[in-house]
Amino acid sequence: MVNYALVVFQDSKIRRIWHNEQWYFSVVDVIGALTDSSNPRNYWNMLKAREAEQGIELYTICVQLKLTAEDGKLRETDCTNTESLFRIVQSIPSKKAELFHTV
Repeated sequence: MVNYALVVFQDSKIRRIWHNEQWYFSVVDVIGALTDSSNPRNYWNMLKAREAEQGIELYTICVQLKLTAEDGKLRETDCTNTESLFRIVQSIPSKKAELFHTV
């Protein structure tokens, strides 16, 4: 049985899925909630590239899981568990990211 759920952070919806006995969150949704980026997917790609230049491979803490997209179809999405999500959030220069730590 697959469990899907939405969580809301400051009026932004973040998709999540129960996988391997823990919640996994859509990285792009979290980035969209924490930044003013008009394209959170592009922001995520640039963040991975910037961190890789410093020897940090963020993709290693993510898994591709199928989540429902805006068009209603299941699409593979970069997801990560709570612990790894905090590592990604630390890489985002945003005041909202500081608030995320307190949720």
